[in-house]
Amino acid sequence: MPFVSVRVITHDVARLAGFYEKATGLDARWRSEQFAELVGPSCTLAIGSAETMKLFGAGAAVPESNRTAILEFRVEDVDREYERLADLAEIVQEPTTMPWGNRSLLFRDPDGNLVNYFTPSAP
Repeated sequence: MPFVSVRVITHDVARLAGFYEKATGLDARWRSEQFAELVGPSCTLAIGSAETMKLFGAGAAVPESNRTAILEFRVEDVDREYERLADLAEIVQEPTTMPWGNRSLLFRDPDGNLVNYFTPSAP
């Protein structure tokens, strides 16, 4: 079973999609005003409006309440990304080499979701 996407629910799809366009360099593909996708080489980040949750059941997902999941992106150079993102996002952890060897940068998107940019210690 292929893992194909992660969907983030928000009150403002345009704002969040715009943030991720700047953060990732990917262009959002708009399916409607309430749904956009940023398609990467290995996975898709989908951004849906809180209004769409009515189709799944009220309260199934609540925007701006995530405190467990981390969206992770492999990047070529964490330190270079840190310089680029310093004015765009709330930095939670400056570039740090983790005990398992990855170089990691942790920041928050406009809805408060954690995002990790990392560079593996080995290919």
